[in-house]
Amino acid sequence: MSSSKDLKERHDHEISRRSVLLGAAAIGGTLAVSGAFAANPVPAMAQTKPTAKTPTAQVTQAAAKVRQSTQNRPKPAQLKGWKVQPFALTDVKLNGGVFSRAQQSILALAQAYPIDRLLACFRTNAGLDDKGVEPAGGWENYPKDDKAIAKEQSWGPFEYQRGQNKNGSDGLLRGHYTGHFMSMLAQAYAESGDAAILKKINDLIDGLYECREALAAQTYQGKPRYSHPGFLAAYGEWQFKAIEEYAPYGEIWAPWYTEHKILAGLVACYQQTGNAKALDLAQGIGHWTYSRLSKCTKPQLQKMWGIYIGGEYGGMNDALIDLYEESSNDPKRDEFLKASHCFDTDKLIDNCGDGVDVLDGMHANQHLPQFVGYAKDAAIGEGDKYLKATEGLWNMVVPGRMYAHGGTGEGELWGPAHTVAGDIGTRNCESCAAYNMLKITRCLFFIDQKPEYMDYYERTLLNHILGGKSRDIDSVADLTPGNCYMYPVNPGTIKEYGDGNVGTCCGGSALESHSKYQDSIYFHSSDSTELYVNLFMPSTLDWQDTGLKLKQETNYPEAETSTITLEQVGNKAKNLKIKIRIPAWADNAKIAVNGTVISGIKPGTYATLSQPWNQNDAITVTLPMKFRTESTYDRKEIQALFYGPTVLNALNPATKFIGRSFYALMGLDGTIKLGITKEPADKPNCFIIDGDEFEPAYNGNNSPYHMYFQRKDDLIGFAGKMTSVRNPKRPATEQTPASTLMDDIWKGAPFANRAAFLRRVTEQSTQYQRDGLLSSRDRQVILLAASRAKMS
Repeated sequence: MSSSKDLKERHDHEISRRSVLLGAAAIGGTLAVSGAFAANPVPAMAQTKPTAKTPTAQVTQAAAKVRQSTQNRPKPAQLKGWKVQPFALTDVKLNGGVFSRAQQSILALAQAYPIDRLLACFRTNAGLDDKGVEPAGGWENYPKDDKAIAKEQSWGPFEYQRGQNKNGSDGLLRGHYTGHFMSMLAQAYAESGDAAILKKINDLIDGLYECREALAAQTYQGKPRYSHPGFLAAYGEWQFKAIEEYAPYGEIWAPWYTEHKILAGLVACYQQTGNAKALDLAQGIGHWTYSRLSKCTKPQLQKMWGIYIGGEYGGMNDALIDLYEESSNDPKRDEFLKASHCFDTDKLIDNCGDGVDVLDGMHANQHLPQFVGYAKDAAIGEGDKYLKATEGLWNMVVPGRMYAHGGTGEGELWGPAHTVAGDIGTRNCESCAAYNMLKITRCLFFIDQKPEYMDYYERTLLNHILGGKSRDIDSVADLTPGNCYMYPVNPGTIKEYGDGNVGTCCGGSALESHSKYQDSIYFHSSDSTELYVNLFMPSTLDWQDTGLKLKQETNYPEAETSTITLEQVGNKAKNLKIKIRIPAWADNAKIAVNGTVISGIKPGTYATLSQPWNQNDAITVTLPMKFRTESTYDRKEIQALFYGPTVLNALNPATKFIGRSFYALMGLDGTIKLGITKEPADKPNCFIIDGDEFEPAYNGNNSPYHMYFQRKDDLIGFAGKMTSVRNPKRPATEQTPASTLMDDIWKGAPFANRAAFLRRVTEQSTQYQRDGLLSSRDRQVILLAASRAKMS
């Protein structure tokens, strides 16, 4: 999503990736998916007589199905094609741990934020009293901070003519942040059960309902001003007409993007509180959406969604599918599913499904949210092409466009396929992109339980999402999400916190990210015979359908052990299969049940525990933490340092890659372990290596840092002691890649003992001498250094 204040209107044929990133410090741009702007706009949508106003008699109970007890908890969507299902947010509680600082901060913001500020733009647009408050700010604001312009922009589709808006796109995204806030409030209520938050939800929904009724009552030339009584937005309907006529960014912004946030927020409020008005408002938007887009031709829709910036529609298809699933009470619910397919981008679906990578130059977060909807299309039986497309997209991003902390994109745009180091710039990794990659990954796992999906999920949630929440910004005092826009990876960089991103897309998605950390710790099979333990967080699970209650106690990732205690085991849980994820990096992982070690545990799998369960049974999972390096996809020497699941950032202001050698720090087991100083207990997972402090990427600090370093093993050394002998290189052949002597020595790790290590050094140095790559004198120096090394 791109800032109207920071980018000038450009034709898509004039835009290059780098020209966009050089645009502004705040936000990058969006590229068209299809061709250039239309030279000849299509005619305006024909005037449609609206249906009668939606009756209100059935929607006056603001919280008809609000959770009153443990027997009345909301149920999450459970799509028929999902082999694995999520638990309701109310069923899982987070009990401390590294994620709690971010979650508690957002929960406090939910409790403190004045609802009237979220309603200000809607009330102004509807001609109602705005209570004298200012909007949230940022993109959630009046154009040019002028309320009079906002009132003017209440144009309906029948009164607006192309070019009528002379004030640019500033302020034309207003309403999106309120939508995010609704989703956050719904999740915060599910987490806390706080009656004050519930009241805020109900008051906000009442306010939006009042705005919709006021909009439906307005007329133009003796007829309803808007095309359908379900229309609800914080500006007039004119932007939606204008995009159907291919209006460029600058005249509009991204109206369907904003509508998605509003619709998703309303659905979330209904799901978590049972607020009937929220569902009615959402259904009104759904029917209005169908009434507009069903009149558009297929080529017209494809061209609309390809418009630079203006065609970004977020996850509108995703939200409409959710609405369809929640609307068994609506006799016309099929309109929601039909409307969702109006957002299909056929070329992208077809190419991704066929494995044809066309992502280079595309705006990552313009397209990622669509694939959440496509994954759900696959789950409800709308066609295999949607699953193939989503899997294809995921595999084009992971690992070939994925940075160490799970982020993707540079300046909001994707680079060439299989290019990571080659696409490190100054503005990598938009927070919204990570947020939506997690949603895609989660939906794919529901269909196909590949461990690599949840490995990616853990990487990104821990390092990128949590690391994006600032420790230094007081969310309550400043009424801000306190989140970064970009979490970049270039040398000596800092995160884009600014004012905490009030009103931006990344500020909005952060509201949601930090209020739902418990949503993927546990899943269950559709037949409730299997429980998946995906993430290691201190938490409780209350699975009422089976009578199972469990507690997970852990300080992971600052400790390597997690203990899961079955505090209550109902009859349906007696023979439950418990599947525990063993991360791919977790060599020598162990699981013990009541002290008895389970055999056959393998990294990169789910370990299945199958036995009769009893109350107070305890499962202990041990994931030995070790240091390891991970190379970028395209350049072996550009690497990141990990400790278990944690990316370690080096705190260093240098603006060029730091050169590092880690071979000299390896122990007999082949892991990095020697010459590293652990910081005091009040700085967990912080280390000193060669004079640099390394801190977890999830810390939320913002000192200049390096996520990547350049591997430089120029000299031979062991156990922290370097020699003056240069590390000889063996050129690549048709059969083998290029390597160095140190590479070939350590390929033999782990070593059973010191003697095995010395044999390996002797064998490899001898071979390098025979090949003319090492002198006899240098070989003697190497052998002496190896014999003196204090290995462990």
